[in-house]
Amino acid sequence: MNSEVRRYLAEIGRRGGRRSRRTLDPETARAMVRVREARRAFRKFHSRCFWSYRKDLEIGVGDVEWVAETLKKNGDMRAWRIAGRLCR
Repeated sequence: MNSEVRRYLAEIGRRGGRRSRRTLDPETARAMVRVREARRAFRKFHSRCFWSYRKDLEIGVGDVEWVAETLKKNGDMRAWRIAGRLCR
């Protein structure tokens, strides 16, 4: 193995070991996860709970509580559990 390849592999390994450069505070990161889970639940339960809304409705931070409430009101036990995780 020549030294140029060795240097390249060492640089890749060094980059992989560095800490993430993202500067999100924990609260923002948790909000992002809640929005992602709410979007996933909206798509999964669209035909049962959200049938009167467009399929491509954009779910944001302010809509997470609404998604959870609608899942509890119109969904089954699986929807209720997902709504409970969204409300934490």
